[in-house]
Amino acid sequence: MFLSELQTKDIISIKDGRKIGKIIDVKIDEQGKILYFVIEQKRGIKNFMSSLNESNIEFNYIEKIGSDVILVNL
Repeated sequence: MFLSELQTKDIISIKDGRKIGKIIDVKIDEQGKILYFVIEQKRGIKNFMSSLNESNIEFNYIEKIGSDVILVNL
């Protein structure tokens, strides 16, 4: 799977079903192992004016990568 394919999928929390955002980048270590995804969070009224709308999700929180969504356990 390519990063460009992952970037089209919505990231959804399995705990409450909320949409978290989309993958915009990935951090990989020297051995090629994925450490975490950089997520552009879904913008809401609260953070509309904020420029800090990125967060990281470590790879071990990924539960399932489906055809349309990525399920995470946060």
